[in-house]
Amino acid sequence: MKEFNSLGAFAEHILKVALAEEIALRKGLSKAAKLVEKEAKSEIGTYQGAVGDFAAWADLAESTKEDRVRKGFSEDDPLLRSGELRDSIGMTMSTTGLEAQIGSDLDIAVYQELGTEHIPPRSFLGGAMARKLPQIKTILGASVLAGLVGEEVHLGVLPIED
Repeated sequence: MKEFNSLGAFAEHILKVALAEEIALRKGLSKAAKLVEKEAKSEIGTYQGAVGDFAAWADLAESTKEDRVRKGFSEDDPLLRSGELRDSIGMTMSTTGLEAQIGSDLDIAVYQELGTEHIPPRSFLGGAMARKLPQIKTILGASVLAGLVGEEVHLGVLPIED
């Protein structure tokens, strides 16, 4: 057990733990966000099943398939034509606080994710998050532990103090 010889030493320790926790959580959040980004990109072009609150992707309409072929694309790779949508998916971390965003700046991404009057929803962002949720929980849990008790525990080694 760690002992402190003054309130100042205890306060210094608490500040170090708080900083270590922030660093560990940011590292874990970044890792989790990159995992979701990669999953979302991999979903483009392949029909996705239902997961969580997100419905399975509907088959492309025959008129869409015909249009794809007429324009030189494969007939049945949902959301994939030139690769622009897939390549637009990215991840950013907030510079203040613990927040990550995974998304696209293309309008078509919103239409595909949420659907429209003429397009059924094909969630590639929410679905990716739902598919990776168990891994995200593991990553963030390990990050909390690493921040509180040190990186050594996160790596599987628990130092013993006398």
